[in-house]
Amino acid sequence: MASSRLLWASRAASYLRISPLCRGFSTVLQELKYADSHEWVKVDGDSATVGITDHAQDHLGDVVYVELPDVGANVKQGKSFGAVESVKATSDVYSPVSGEVIEVNSKLSDSPGLINASPYDSGWIIKVKISGAGELNTLMDSDKYAKFCEEENAKH
Repeated sequence: MASSRLLWASRAASYLRISPLCRGFSTVLQELKYADSHEWVKVDGDSATVGITDHAQDHLGDVVYVELPDVGANVKQGKSFGAVESVKATSDVYSPVSGEVIEVNSKLSDSPGLINASPYDSGWIIKVKISGAGELNTLMDSDKYAKFCEEENAKH
């Protein structure tokens, strides 16, 4: 019975040109830059807002806790600054840029699920005063990140 349902789902998915085993493709926003560790950065002048991508939150599952750095802490590109704990696993969060933490999203302490519900808006994690603007050139644009995610999904 289960195999016939899976066969039907595979045929339907094939007709609709979607994968039957994942929810489809995650949202990638044009105006953001992306790290290969699945964090996004939105630059506004000399500061940047950082969070995890829709792809990352989808793979994590329901987020139950977010470890935030202190305001005033220094972060370095590619280095961990906190963690996101879900029902499936705990994952480090890496900074896509270097600089000083100027704000943390304190709403995540009471509502960590904001990362799942709104990863690019109310689920942001930190804001950083950027110290190395040239680092932005090492990040992916939305097209490269979308391709990166497709290739990663194909491996699994």
